[in-house]
Amino acid sequence: MLNTTLVTKFLLLGVTDIQELQPFLFVVFLTIYFISVAGNGAILMIVISDPRLHSPMYFFLGNLSCLDICYSTVTLPKMLQNFLSTHKAISFLGCISQLHFFHFLGSTEAMLLAMMAFDRFVAICKPLRYTVIMNSQLCTQMAITIWTIGFFHALLHSVMTSRLNFCGSNCIHHFFCDVKPLLKLACGNTELNQWLLSTVTGTIAMGSFFLTFLSYFYIITHLFFKTHSFSMLHKPLSTCASHFMVVILLYAPVLFTYIHPASGTSMDQDRIIAIMYTVVTPVLNPLIYTLRNKEVKGAFNRAIKR
Repeated sequence: MLNTTLVTKFLLLGVTDIQELQPFLFVVFLTIYFISVAGNGAILMIVISDPRLHSPMYFFLGNLSCLDICYSTVTLPKMLQNFLSTHKAISFLGCISQLHFFHFLGSTEAMLLAMMAFDRFVAICKPLRYTVIMNSQLCTQMAITIWTIGFFHALLHSVMTSRLNFCGSNCIHHFFCDVKPLLKLACGNTELNQWLLSTVTGTIAMGSFFLTFLSYFYIITHLFFKTHSFSMLHKPLSTCASHFMVVILLYAPVLFTYIHPASGTSMDQDRIIAIMYTVVTPVLNPLIYTLRNKEVKGAFNRAIKR
């Protein structure tokens, strides 16, 4: 598979062109990155080490924390380096690798959130059959499946993007390598790449979102007809609302970015939206999924006492 590109490296222009803001943004994003890695890392270690958390719900939560650590690490370290450097270059291979892992981890997380919603649906709507349905073998198979689908989805984009010719400018108006900014720099026909971006990525995102929405819809409907009281619904609804907020924070910007054609939005707008799902969501996930969780709080307290 020959790569006939004339460009051997790209220049990442970053979040902003205002030089005076670079040191301030470095501190802000470094703090966010540290909180994200520390928070998700703590959850991952607790889930692995505490036998009381060895259940499907926390198995998926551990996967989510692992994904969020890797997801942040794909983009933020390079962004932080560029804040303090005048040399903002990234090699062609490095750019394609960043693109691959970004889409690999991002699509896997979208599908994982759907699996977590399905797990809650079974636990709440079919409690007597929960341990039979959500057995360890099924959970492992589900995790392997979504990680595999995510990998090959990303491989499709990385291979097809690497085959394009880049014979003009090598300046990427973004803080990481993504398909849409690279398509703007490509020479020749990019319709197939745009179609794959809208169709394949859109299908994964919409399919995962639909399954997530459907699971929470059935949960709320089931609880309402079971309790016939809005006061009794308060606690489960608040939990579902918190989880669904994470879903919206991830899916809304992703759908807006990737289903629209490459020429449909400005790059400044795309950069702002990208910060939401690459920086903000990985930080919020450990807070939202554990803030009201007594079992995780108890596990943290036991770990501290040990």
